[in-house]
Amino acid sequence: MSKATPQASLFDDALNPAPAPPLASPAHEPRPQPPPAAVSASSGYSAKDIEVLEGLEPVRMRPGMYIGGTDERALHHLFAEVLDNAMDEAVAGHAKLIEVTLEADGALTVKDDGRGMPVDQHPKYPGKSALEVIMTMLHSGGKFSGKAYETSGGLHGVGVSVVNALSEQLTVGVWRDGFEWRQSFSRGKPVGVLEQVAPSRKKGTAVRFLPDPQIFGEGCAFKPARLYRMARSKAYLFRGVEIRWKCSPERIHDQTPAEATFHFPNGLADFLAERTAGVETVTETFSGRIERTGEAGAVEWAVTWSPAGFGEADGFISSYCNTVPTPEGGTHESGFRAALTRGLKAYAELTGEKRAGIITADDVIAQAGALISVFIRNPEFQGQTKERLSSSDAQRLVEAALRDPFDHWLTASPKAANLLLQFVIERAEERLKRRKDKEVARASATRKLRLPGKLADCSGQAADGTELFIVEGDSAGGSAKQARDRRSQAILPLRGKILNVASASNDKTGGNKELADLLLALGVQGGNRFKEDDLRYERIIIMTDADVDGAHIASLLITFFYRTMPGLIRAGRLFLALPPLYRISHGGKTAYARDDAHKDELMATMFKGKKPEIGRFKGLGEMMPAQLKETTMDPSKRTLARVTLPRAEEPVEDLVETLMGRKPELRFRFIQENAVFATEDLDV
Repeated sequence: MSKATPQASLFDDALNPAPAPPLASPAHEPRPQPPPAAVSASSGYSAKDIEVLEGLEPVRMRPGMYIGGTDERALHHLFAEVLDNAMDEAVAGHAKLIEVTLEADGALTVKDDGRGMPVDQHPKYPGKSALEVIMTMLHSGGKFSGKAYETSGGLHGVGVSVVNALSEQLTVGVWRDGFEWRQSFSRGKPVGVLEQVAPSRKKGTAVRFLPDPQIFGEGCAFKPARLYRMARSKAYLFRGVEIRWKCSPERIHDQTPAEATFHFPNGLADFLAERTAGVETVTETFSGRIERTGEAGAVEWAVTWSPAGFGEADGFISSYCNTVPTPEGGTHESGFRAALTRGLKAYAELTGEKRAGIITADDVIAQAGALISVFIRNPEFQGQTKERLSSSDAQRLVEAALRDPFDHWLTASPKAANLLLQFVIERAEERLKRRKDKEVARASATRKLRLPGKLADCSGQAADGTELFIVEGDSAGGSAKQARDRRSQAILPLRGKILNVASASNDKTGGNKELADLLLALGVQGGNRFKEDDLRYERIIIMTDADVDGAHIASLLITFFYRTMPGLIRAGRLFLALPPLYRISHGGKTAYARDDAHKDELMATMFKGKKPEIGRFKGLGEMMPAQLKETTMDPSKRTLARVTLPRAEEPVEDLVETLMGRKPELRFRFIQENAVFATEDLDV
C-alpha cells in the first residue's frame, strides 16, 4: 500500500436517524398549528434560533464530549480509537498483524490483515457503501449485536467516525472481495466516492489520517515515543497479535526506535516482567489466562509483590477491558482484589495461621504490582473514553477465573505462599498498630516525649519563640547544630528525600519512619487529629540546599504538610529558609547571592568592574557554621519565605495532584504546557 493509502480494522461509527414522521392527531380534533413567526420573534427566541447539527458536526463543535478535550492526550486518543478497531479484529481471530506507521508529514497509518471493512451498499442508505456510513455517521458499526464481534473495545459506534471528523485528511484502504478499495475524507466529509482501485488477493483495512490543526492547534503533531509505548502496550494485551512499528526518522527527536516488532507470547507476564525489572519481589509472579468455554469471556492476569515498592509508588494495578486501558479501575479490579484476598485467607486457614483474620483487600494489594485484562461481551463503561469499567459481570468473571488457579499456585509452593502470607499479615498488623497509637502529648516539665534520636532539641520548654529546622542529611544537620541558638532552635536531619505522600498509599505513608519521626518531633498527629495547640515549636522551617535537589526535597515536605496537616500552613507557621547559592568576595568585602540572578545583580553593583572570587556552595553541609548562621539561621539577618494557601484551595489541590500525584501523564502534560516559561539556564 502506498503512503497515500490508509487502513484500519473497525466497525464503529454513526447513524443519522431519519426524520421522524409527524405524530397523527385524531380525525375529530383539529391539528394544533404553530404560532406565526411574528409572535415568537417578539420574544427574540423563535424556531429559526434552533440549530440541528447533522452528520459529524457535533464532533467538530464539541470534541471534548467525544475524546475528552483538544490537548495532547486527546490528540493521541485518535490513535487509540483506530488501533482499538484493529485490535478488535485480532481478538476476534481475523487478524494477526497490525502495522503502525508515522510518516514524515505527520500522518499516521494503522493497517491490519483482518476481514476488511465492508464496502457493499448499505441496505438502509441506498447509494452509500457501508464504509462511508461507518466513517461519516455517528453510532454506526458492527459491534452492537455481537454477531460480527463477540468482544470489542468499541461500543457506541463513534470511534473512527470521530477520528474522521477531527482529521484534516483521512483515507481508508480496504482489501476484500478480490479488490483493493479506497475512499478519502476531509474533516468528516467524503472527498469523492468509494473507488475500486485494482484486483488484489490481500485482506485487511488501513486508515491513514492527519489531525486537524483547526481543532488541535497549529503545530499539533503525534509524539513518536508516546505512539511507540501505546502500540507496545497493545501487543502485550493479546498474545496472538504482532504489531510492527515504523516511524519516519525526521519525526524522531529522542531514543524512540524507527522500526520495531512487538510480539509477546506470554502476554501480561512479559509486560509485568518488564515493568518490574530490577525490583526485589516477595515471590515469583503469579500469572495466567482463563477462557470461558461457551461464553464470551476471558481473563488474563499477572501479579507480584515487593517489600520496597515500585519506584515512586508502593504498588499499582493496571487494568484493561477488551484491550482498552481502564485507568480508573472498575468491577474487574474489584473482582481481582476479592479473589486474591479470599484465596490468601483460605490458604491461611488451611495452614492454621489464625492471624490472617485481620487481612483486608487493601493489605493484600497495597504493595502489589498487578496487571488484569478481561474480554467480555457488551461491557459497560463510565464515559466515552472508557476510563472505568462498571459491568457487574466482570467482577464475577474475574473472581471465578482466579479462584482455582490462585489456590493451586499457593499450595504448589508452600515456601513462597508462606512468605507472601507473612508479608501481608505484617502489613495488616502495621495498619492496626497505627490505628491504635495513642495521641502524643506535648512535652512538659513532668512528662517527656519519646523524641526521635536524631532530633537536637532546644533547651526552652515553652513553644513561644522556638523554631524547628528540618534539614537534609547528617552533614547539613551537623553544620546547623553548630550554627543554631540552642535555647530556641532545634534541628531535625532527614535522610535524603522523604516519601511522596501524594502518590503513596495510606499504609506506606503511615509506616514511613522519617515521617513518623517528624510527627513525633512536632508533637502532633496527622489528618483530622491535628491540633495546632499541640505543636512544640512556634515556627517550622524547611532548610534545604539551594539547588534542584533541595527544591525537590522542599516540595516533598510541603506536600506532606499540605496533605497531612494543612492547618499548620493556614496558621502561617511553615517557612522556607533561603540559603545562598554563591559566596562572592573581593578584598575585605564578602556578599552572598541566593541564585544566579542575585549573583548577576551583585556583580553589576557591589563588585562592578572587579574580578571577585566566586564560590558555589554544593550544599549546606559544606558551609561553615558561622556562614550558615550569618546567612540563613540568625533571625536578625536571615530572610524566610512563609508558605501560604489561597482562600480557594481547589487550584492548589489540582496542582498538587498534577505535580506530585500518581499519574505521570499529568506531570508530562504540565511540563509541556509550561516549558516555555522555564529559563534557558536551568540548574540540572
